[in-house]
Amino acid sequence: MKDKVISVEQMRRSDAYTIEHFVPGKELMYRAAEGVYHSYSGWKGKRIAIFVGGGNNGGDGYALAGILRKNGIDSEVFKVSDKMSDDGRYYHDIASDMGVEIRDYDAETDLSEYQVIVDCILGTGFRGEVRGRAGEAIRAINSSGAYVISVDINSGLNGDTGEASLAVRSDLTVSIGYYKQGLFKGVSDQYIGQLTNVDIGIVLLEN
Repeated sequence: MKDKVISVEQMRRSDAYTIEHFVPGKELMYRAAEGVYHSYSGWKGKRIAIFVGGGNNGGDGYALAGILRKNGIDSEVFKVSDKMSDDGRYYHDIASDMGVEIRDYDAETDLSEYQVIVDCILGTGFRGEVRGRAGEAIRAINSSGAYVISVDINSGLNGDTGEASLAVRSDLTVSIGYYKQGLFKGVSDQYIGQLTNVDIGIVLLEN
């Protein structure tokens, strides 16, 4: 069941149903971050940057930064948006209290010294053209030379069609809950290296 491929809308409804009836959103976010942590074995001894957007995808990044810190691994968080979801703010505050460095991303930021970059900028609901700081960050990530991990989907990739005009090129993409259709369609194979999925206990609603 966990290897089912579903639409973004089906995932959205299933996520909302699970949160309403079974598992709080904060717990699902933590499970997602924990799944990303366990999907990659090369964290230790690396300089790590986590790029976060303003939605729940960004919240996964804040939660991941806290999990890394709890395991004795430092990371730096770069914000590409001043917005935060409620659950995202919860994990932002925890990471900040743990001493994680969190700062705004700007075009002057030098990424050449980072060996691992985690992409938590845009989620599966993104549509259209990437603009502003998010676009600048994606270009910088793609030219960084780091090992890149995208959380749930590569930022800039359409979660249903797999189309993109600008998207993160990942070495590893960790899908959350269920694979989304866009991970296998369009130009997705030009952006995704290795692909894996993490089961976080989402109750799937059939269409």
